[in-house]
Amino acid sequence: MTSNAPTLAHPASAEREWLLECTCADPVLRLLHNCGWDTVDDSKANVYCASPDRRVFVEFLPESPEAAFGELWHISVHGPDGRRAWSTTFGDDVPAHAVAGFLAALIAYQGRWCECI
Repeated sequence: MTSNAPTLAHPASAEREWLLECTCADPVLRLLHNCGWDTVDDSKANVYCASPDRRVFVEFLPESPEAAFGELWHISVHGPDGRRAWSTTFGDDVPAHAVAGFLAALIAYQGRWCECI
C-alpha cells in the first residue's frame, strides 16, 4: 500500500513547548492567508475565514456565546450543493498550532476522494 502522507519531522522534546501554549489565532490565520483564503473580522474580534472554493469555513470565536462553553474554533466543510457535510470544533484548551496542523493536513492531502464513495 502506498501512502500519500507527508513525511513528518520529529522535533526534540524540548522543542514541543508550542504544544502547551498559544491560544491566539495567528498560526491559523497565517496559514489560511498564505493559502489564499478570505478573512473577515468583526468588531468583537471574532474572525471568519473561507476557502477559495467557498466550501470550507473556519471561525475563530473568542467573543461569541459558544466561547462561554469552551468552543473557540468552528470548522465546517460543505458539499457542492452548499449543505454542510461535516463540522468540528476545538476548545480554548487546544493550541492554535494544533488547529493549524489539522487544517494544513486537510489542505495538503492530495487524495481528496475516497474510492469507497
